[in-house]
Amino acid sequence: MAQAAKKKLVVAGGNGFLGSRICRAAVGRGWDVTSISRSGEPTWSSVTSSPEPPSWSKSVSWVKGDILKPTTYTSSLKDADAVVHTMGILLEADYKAVLSGKESLFSGLSRAFSSTKAGSSKNPLDCKPGEGLERGEKDGQITYELMNRDSAIALAQETENAGAQTFVYISAAAGAPMLPSRYITTKREAENTIASQMTKLRSIFVRPGFLWDNSRKFTLPIAASGMVGSTVNSMIGGSLTGIFGAAVEKPLKVDLVADAVVEAIADEQTKGVVDTKTIEALAAKAWRKTML
Repeated sequence: MAQAAKKKLVVAGGNGFLGSRICRAAVGRGWDVTSISRSGEPTWSSVTSSPEPPSWSKSVSWVKGDILKPTTYTSSLKDADAVVHTMGILLEADYKAVLSGKESLFSGLSRAFSSTKAGSSKNPLDCKPGEGLERGEKDGQITYELMNRDSAIALAQETENAGAQTFVYISAAAGAPMLPSRYITTKREAENTIASQMTKLRSIFVRPGFLWDNSRKFTLPIAASGMVGSTVNSMIGGSLTGIFGAAVEKPLKVDLVADAVVEAIADEQTKGVVDTKTIEALAAKAWRKTML
């Protein structure tokens, strides 16, 4: 039986909670893996239970690059088979300022829950190859529009320009009552734009709910309550989803999602939206392969 060609995978945000595990899963398949992030190699204590780099990390090229400045990462896309965008923000600075007491409740939440904010000062679809994204907000704030939407669109464009075949965008299952609606609408806008404009790519939009892992103890009680909520929601036909969003979506172990992402890339029939059930099916398929 002929050996499958070795794939080259590039993970934007590969030093993060999910991104690092996608790198690990790809290394486990013998792929050539590059991570792009502003800091390069992870601070391991922030993504695993140990401060020491795991053995597999030596097989990853930890490249420093800025997702808003394509010229810092386009050379890494050369000869890539697939590119994954794992970068995004859950809370904007206004919301964080309220939570930390640095800004008044009214003014901070008014801005955080505003109907729209600026993304890049220029539509990424109008940017020339390699052209950077400038922050559109007057205070230079990183917004959902900039990070969750525009950076993904720009990376997808550069991926298509580089000749890669597959682009994976880590989206989300839904929003949540405590989050501004723009958190999820910007992700859906990114999905729609990439699907309609980057037609040469096999685009995959992975939509997990809450991600947990034993190495992050604070995620365990959240996952436990989410599991109860998802079970109840399932029992009553999913009628709570429209109200509670991701809060009643089944929480997933981060390693399972990483395995599913890599399996989705390997399976050329997988494209479009990948929901929770499909994530679990892909991860199970990946696990069965390890048993052969």
